[in-house]
Order: sequence, then structure tokens, then C-alpha cells
Amino acid sequence: MFLICGLGNPGKEYINTRHNIGFNLVDKLSSFYNFSSFKKDNKKEVLKGLIDNHSCLLMKPLNFMNLSGQPIQEIINFYKIKKNNIYVIHDDIDLELGKVKLKFGGGNGGHNGLSSIDEMIGNNYHRIRIGIDHPGTKHLVSNYVLNKFTNDEMNLIEDRLYKITSNFNILLKDSVLFLTKLADGN
Repeated sequence: MFLICGLGNPGKEYINTRHNIGFNLVDKLSSFYNFSSFKKDNKKEVLKGLIDNHSCLLMKPLNFMNLSGQPIQEIINFYKIKKNNIYVIHDDIDLELGKVKLKFGGGNGGHNGLSSIDEMIGNNYHRIRIGIDHPGTKHLVSNYVLNKFTNDEMNLIEDRLYKITSNFNILLKDSVLFLTKLADGN
């Protein structure tokens, strides 16, 4: 079983903000692969389904970004999910808008959601990093990540999320081919 977790913040005021790109991708995956609601409480929303015959759970931690680790730990412990089968989707200010990179393990780069996850389960899991650009200086980051995308930025992000979603089945088998498909625009 795979756990695919998108990071974000709960609440209408955070919809389509840069920090919620993980939630956006989970919504797209759920719709595209026809996942069904499985469990929802005040800490998490979990959906269940198949991606190319792989049993998968999609998850959104609902207790704010900097506390994402606890509900993730609960799910992986309960379902005995191997860390190699965990994918965390998050925004990355160090990547240009819409750029996608994959990473396994390593540091959290100051990302509060990843820091919480690392604290609870360690850092040996897959990360799907989606670029949101950098505001220019460090003191602007906190407000920047909570701002909504402009219309032009949202168009680019929507296109990128569709390409990630439509090729996600490849990612579970071959990460190099997945990145190639994204680069080719297929």
C-alpha cells in the first residue's frame, strides 16, 4: 500500500495559496483516479483507491502545516506502510514556479511541514517538490507562502498539476520516466 500525502493548511482562507499546493494535487489525484472518501476527522482526511492496481491512500493532514507529522505517523503505524511507499507533496520556494523535483530523504530546507514529519517518522520518505518561486528575501517568506497565486500563476500551476496527475501511475514504478514525461509535456 502507498500513502500519498499532500501538505497544506485547512480552511477556506488557504484554498489556492502557495503553501496548499499539496492539497491541490491530492484533490486532482482523487478525482482523476476516482478515489472514495475513507476517513475524516479533525486531524486528517483520507481517501482510498487504486492507481494502476496499486492500493493507495491519499491524505491531507488537517491540523495545520507545522503539525502534519502526527496524523501521518498514525496512518503509517496503523496500516504498516513502508517508508519507501510514502510520498509527501509540498511546495518549495527554492524551485521556480511549476518546476517539479523528486527527492528521497535528506533535510527539510526549513519547511515546517517536513520538519514535523521528520520529527515523527524520520526523513526516509519520498518528496514531490513543486516550485512556487521565492519572494526575494527571507523575511517575506511567511506571508508569501500564505498568499494566493495570481491568475497567470494559477493557470501554469493547474497545467502542471494535471501533468503530474495524469502521469502519477508512472511515478509509482519509475521516477526517472515520470520526470521525463513531465519534461516532455505528455
